[in-house]
Amino acid sequence: MRAAVIQAPNAQDPAAAVRFVTDWPDPTAPTTGQVLIRTRCSALNHLDLWMAKGMMGAHIKYPAISGSDACGVVEAVGPGVDAAWVGRRVIVNAAVDVDDVPRPDDPPEIETPNFRMIGEHFAGMHAELFLAPAANLATVADTCGDEHAAAFALSHLTAYSMMVGKAGLRPGQSVLITGIGGGVALAALLLAKYLGCFAIVTSRSQAKLDLARGLGADAGVLDDGTDWFKQIRTLTSKRGVDLAVDSSGKATHLNAVRSLCRGGVYASCGATSGPDATTDLTRLFWMQLRFVGSTMANNSEFHQVAALLNNGAITPVLDQVFKADRFADGARRLASAEQFGKVVIDWR
Repeated sequence: MRAAVIQAPNAQDPAAAVRFVTDWPDPTAPTTGQVLIRTRCSALNHLDLWMAKGMMGAHIKYPAISGSDACGVVEAVGPGVDAAWVGRRVIVNAAVDVDDVPRPDDPPEIETPNFRMIGEHFAGMHAELFLAPAANLATVADTCGDEHAAAFALSHLTAYSMMVGKAGLRPGQSVLITGIGGGVALAALLLAKYLGCFAIVTSRSQAKLDLARGLGADAGVLDDGTDWFKQIRTLTSKRGVDLAVDSSGKATHLNAVRSLCRGGVYASCGATSGPDATTDLTRLFWMQLRFVGSTMANNSEFHQVAALLNNGAITPVLDQVFKADRFADGARRLASAEQFGKVVIDWR
């Protein structure tokens, strides 16, 4: 089968680590609870770059196939899976809960599942065929194209679980979103506007701020590396925002924390600019803030957010679509940080 294969890590040029091949072995037949999916489109995430850079740890065995976002058609099912899945167009929750067997000393409810990722711990979706648990599938409405469906699951599920499930965002509140242009940041903006929230976005690019205003952002702040939190407080009549959504980390953390209102929530799902951020503990306790970390989400939240795709409430923002044999160009586009929306790979 055709596949985008990471041959060996390349920390300086992750796109150069990937080779498009036409003779990669097909996956094995699906086992109990699994399905085999023929990929129509897949989408790139920063996880793909980290895999290609060799940042994910010793558990990765190269050559490897990454990919945690795709839209495809179910070709075969394993034992215990309803045959009605065959022929259905689906998206996939790439987070597989591998710790769902109760142990005698566990509390009654575990709110933090132990996830393993398709595209990291298991062979990924940047290939013509891949395996996934049937429990992690959601069907795609006929009104949604393959490109938009492929661009949806990982980033929008991450934003939904972080903002609604963990931070408790409610309609009408105010939201700060740093680094607009990336997949999760744009998903957060679309979700905030769906909930009727006042949304402020930041970027180092004025062009990206202008594009975000076209998507409904109420205000944009140019991140010039100074204390831009003062602008956030001015925009909110000195109150601050209820929620700061930050996937950048070190470069934006302190400004985001200082932008929060009393009782506000700082929510993080990544640290692309570095993990060793400087914070403000005095503000944390005096303003009674909450810091929330979020990684992926369970299948219940996946089906909730998939409904927003299928009923047209949220449509992912696309940057560029590349044919599969130009996978490396797509990876370079993502690595450049110039994209505004999701970079999609077409396998059709």
